[in-house]
Amino acid sequence: MSLAQLKTENYKTANFPKLAYKKEKLFHQLITKKEKIAVVGLGYVGLPLAVHMAEKFKVVGFDLNENKVMQLIQHKDPCEELAEEEFKGKDISFSSNEEILKEAKFYIVAVPTPIDDLKKPNLGPIKSATATIAKYLKKGDTVVFESTVFPGCTEEVCVPILERISRLKFNEDFTVGYSPERINPGDKEHTFTKIQKIVSGSTEEALELIANVYSTVVVAGVHKAPSLKVAEAAKIVENIQRDVNIGLMNELSKIFSVLEINTKEVLQAAGTKWNFHNYFPGLVGGHCIGVDPYYLINKAREMKYAPKLLEQVRHVNESMTQHIVERLDRRLYAKKFRKNNVSVLVKGIAFKENVNDIRNSKTAELCQELMNKGYNVVVQDYMVDPKEVKRHYGIEVKNTLKGEFDAIILAVDHEDYKHLSYYDYLKNGNQETVIFDVKGDKKDKFPSEVYMSL
Repeated sequence: MSLAQLKTENYKTANFPKLAYKKEKLFHQLITKKEKIAVVGLGYVGLPLAVHMAEKFKVVGFDLNENKVMQLIQHKDPCEELAEEEFKGKDISFSSNEEILKEAKFYIVAVPTPIDDLKKPNLGPIKSATATIAKYLKKGDTVVFESTVFPGCTEEVCVPILERISRLKFNEDFTVGYSPERINPGDKEHTFTKIQKIVSGSTEEALELIANVYSTVVVAGVHKAPSLKVAEAAKIVENIQRDVNIGLMNELSKIFSVLEINTKEVLQAAGTKWNFHNYFPGLVGGHCIGVDPYYLINKAREMKYAPKLLEQVRHVNESMTQHIVERLDRRLYAKKFRKNNVSVLVKGIAFKENVNDIRNSKTAELCQELMNKGYNVVVQDYMVDPKEVKRHYGIEVKNTLKGEFDAIILAVDHEDYKHLSYYDYLKNGNQETVIFDVKGDKKDKFPSEVYMSL
């Protein structure tokens, strides 16, 4: 039994009645707004969470980015996920001054958990956020983590930081919880309140407190996981399942490309069976599906287990940008284009449709590979901030274009791109222009002799 588990067991047997009462009292203080909830990290996950919590609770939102905080004070969401009217009537204040955290009794951590250049977990942001909270942690407080991590991270990494800096004892003076984020950026249907929330707590009474807090605002309700590790693992499994299924489709698309079969048509035919699951090939980027599997892969390796399937899936999905470049290269070569004169228009560089987030953009990687091969690449994307793209990737975004391109890659299917006709694309090309449709659902729009897809 781990030290954390031992402490939990001791707590349950010795202190449950007393501290359970305190947790019930804390919920009452939160719901009556005598105490505050602090949300640390105000990005795609933290901001919607904070704003919705502020419908029922008094909330303080903390983020290190002063410019972001200034925009939020003016009810402007830098991520463009929340409309201005969604801030109105909410009991929330924003600050980049960490001392605001001393006002809270219930903390929610929603900071990024990226990977480094070696595909290993970068726990820097979550360690930093935990250390900041620890400075202001008080007896009776509860800290809930939403950031995606490997199973065991909350107890093995975060709790020791809280104990060391606060000098308080885990499960005696404070408790923790884990409630994985399920925000889907760009999705206006499955919003924070409409997605069932997984909750877990380090003690039974902490679990009840956390469940009560979330169920107050989440209409879809909560699912009580039996332990922190189960909740942590559940989050990773959600994204790994998608990664594996998309990886399978990507592998199949490579095979069908060699066989000169249209992948989308194959999947449409197979999809007529009642138990067929509809996944499609594509670029797997962003800060979830393209990142989270590495947290479990690295944890498995630490435990001396080789997760061969997960590693192979990641290899397949990471290889898709090169696959697209190679296929386009062969098509253009067959058309006798000279490489140093070939121009390519790439439509969309965000990591997915209808968002302005460019983190871990596989389209940016695709552009870089094309440029390395000598192509003249121009990017169009009305959703993103061109300055951010230039700073992160060294790529210029031009939304006003003149001239003809030899190839157009439909990389990200933003809403305004979905309804464009072949005539619209001819404004930036000619009847010889090759169209590569990454998503593969626009076959009927283009002549077969110029159309390509995964």
